[in-house]
Amino acid sequence: MPSSESTTIAHGTETAPAGSIRLDRVTHEYGRGGETFTAVGPVDLTVPAGEFLVLVGASGCGKSTLLRLIAGFERPTHGSVRVSGTEPRPGDAAGVVFQTPRLFPWRTVRGNIDLALRYAGVERTQWPARRAELLARVGLEGTENRRTWEISGGQQQRVAIARALAAENPLLLLDEPFAALDALTRERLQEDVRRVTERTGRTAVFVTHSAEEAVFLGSRIVVLTKSPGTVALDLPVPLPRGDVDAEGLRDSPEFAALRAQVSHAVKTAAAA
Repeated sequence: MPSSESTTIAHGTETAPAGSIRLDRVTHEYGRGGETFTAVGPVDLTVPAGEFLVLVGASGCGKSTLLRLIAGFERPTHGSVRVSGTEPRPGDAAGVVFQTPRLFPWRTVRGNIDLALRYAGVERTQWPARRAELLARVGLEGTENRRTWEISGGQQQRVAIARALAAENPLLLLDEPFAALDALTRERLQEDVRRVTERTGRTAVFVTHSAEEAVFLGSRIVVLTKSPGTVALDLPVPLPRGDVDAEGLRDSPEFAALRAQVSHAVKTAAAA
C-alpha cells in the first residue's frame, strides 16, 4: 500500500495528501424547525496525513458526531468536511470501528474478514494472503476457522479492527472501541492499535472519555467543550512512538504530566 505521505489526491485545482482531514467552520444540528439542537460547532480542524488524533471530552460533547461527519455518515449543517481533499462518502473515506464489534455471528472469523475484502474490491485469489496478513497484524493467527461467539470480546474487537483495515483507504476511525472491555484487554488492544497505525502509516481518529487512553494513543489530542462541542484544547503529544516499552511509557513522569493536563482540561471544559 502506498504510504499516506507519498500519495496525493487531486480536488479541483488542489491536491491533498491521502488521509488528511480538514474541517472548516463545521457546525452540526439535529432536529427540524424550531426543535433543533446544535451538537458541535463551530469547529476548525486540520489533521495531517499519518497523524493519530484523539478526540476526548465528557459524554454528549459531540465527539462521535464529529467522527460520523468525517466518515461521511452525516453531512454538516454548516461548513465543510474534506478527507483526502474530497467530501467523504460512507465506505470510501475510512475504515470504521465502533464500540461493539458488529460481526456476523453466523460467519467464522474467516467469513467476516472475507466479506470485508469482497466489499473492498480485493480479487478473490488474493483473499487468503490478505486475510493472513490482516489477522497477523491484530495478533489473531490460527483463529480464522472459529465462530465469532467462540472467541473473547477482545478478540472480536480485533476482528473488527482487521475488517476495518481490509480496504486500502488511508484513514481509520475508532469510536470508543474498547469501552466495554476489561482493563487488561483494553491496554493490550491500545498497544495493538498504536502498533498497527504506526506500521501502516494510516491516519487515525480515536474517540474516548479517558485521558490516559488519549495520552497513550495520540500523537495529538483535541479536548472538546460540552455541547455544542468546540475545541477547548489542541495538544501535541511529544512522547516516543514506534516500538516502545508500553509499560515504561505509561509509568514515565512525562506521561503522568500529560495525563493530568488532559484530565484537567476535560473537567474544566465540561464544567464551563
